[in-house]
Amino acid sequence: MTLSDILSNEEVRRREFPVTREKVFLAHAGVCPLPRRVADAIAACAAQGTLGDQEEFMLSRLTDARHLGARLLGCQSQEVALVGPTSMGLSLVAAGLKFRRGDNILIYHDDYPSNVYPWMALAEKNVEVRLLNTRSLGTIRPRDVAGQIDENTRLVALASCHFISGFRLEFAEIGKRLRERGILFCLDAIQTLGAFSTTVEAVDFLAADAHKWLLGPCGAGIFYVRRELQEKLTPPIYGWHNVLNPNFVAQDTIEFRSDARKFEAGTQNLVGVTGLIACLELALELGIDNITAELVRKRAWFLPELQKRGFTILNADAKPENAGSIISFFDEKRDVAALHKKLGEAGIVTSLRTDRAGKKYIRISPHYYNTDEELRRVLEQLQPFA
Repeated sequence: MTLSDILSNEEVRRREFPVTREKVFLAHAGVCPLPRRVADAIAACAAQGTLGDQEEFMLSRLTDARHLGARLLGCQSQEVALVGPTSMGLSLVAAGLKFRRGDNILIYHDDYPSNVYPWMALAEKNVEVRLLNTRSLGTIRPRDVAGQIDENTRLVALASCHFISGFRLEFAEIGKRLRERGILFCLDAIQTLGAFSTTVEAVDFLAADAHKWLLGPCGAGIFYVRRELQEKLTPPIYGWHNVLNPNFVAQDTIEFRSDARKFEAGTQNLVGVTGLIACLELALELGIDNITAELVRKRAWFLPELQKRGFTILNADAKPENAGSIISFFDEKRDVAALHKKLGEAGIVTSLRTDRAGKKYIRISPHYYNTDEELRRVLEQLQPFA
């Protein structure tokens, strides 16, 4: 299947993405609806699980999931763990690193809370938690990061794309600069993985659940740890799977597995992993570059149409490398919450988001299978407010 097959044939599109039969879903930066093939894979796994040992027939599939994740990230499968939610992966890094007195870390306070709280908690370990200053919401440039680190900075933790502004991080450039200075880099990649190329050449740690742009189930994400750092990251959770126990006999000493499975303490969410495999296969089949090109095309014509109707769009003038598929907009003269409700009543699913100052935005996050006609329906609903 290709993107052309999906967008040129409405029957194919509705079959593969059942949500399109009933509504216009434009909230993929939140929690996505499942494609048919992902839902079918999950259902088949659950059905197979009624016939015997749930785990036995899935063991080889766990390896498949790691290999597929590695293909998407551009790394080795031994560097990919299946730990579930993004929050879990980020917390494993925060809790698993050893910090020295005087160390500091740099984070962005207005990132999604999953990428804030694990790092804030390090203050209890006498780690200085520095909050990145930016010129506007989510706008993080390489020079902003370079100018706010010093010789005591141990780690920088940022998101690959801001969840409200849609500003996409130049994480490869940032990671390169940090590695040159011996500073670790942790990336929350949930807002780009599956939509834009998100490879890990310059990243040390990465976590991303599948339930946004990957079009997968909740709680079934991937966690990357660079091979050279796996010994230095000690998981704060212990179980039968990540600690060696020959014949399931507990040993006198704790010895972790030697690859990323070190971070998988217990039995995986097998049904969720099945869905993860299916959505990874779909993304790779369509091609991330093709998906990106389609998202960029949609944004290019849709933003000016919003501006014609008097809306202010966050990150509207972004350079191509900083433009994501998240489009957040407002108008000081209009009730944004009421407009969001109006869109919902018309069968158009968007998100209502609020920044630290209390300002509200309508967030639209279309994916590759959304059509231009669906976006025009949004514009039609906005017209009476113009």
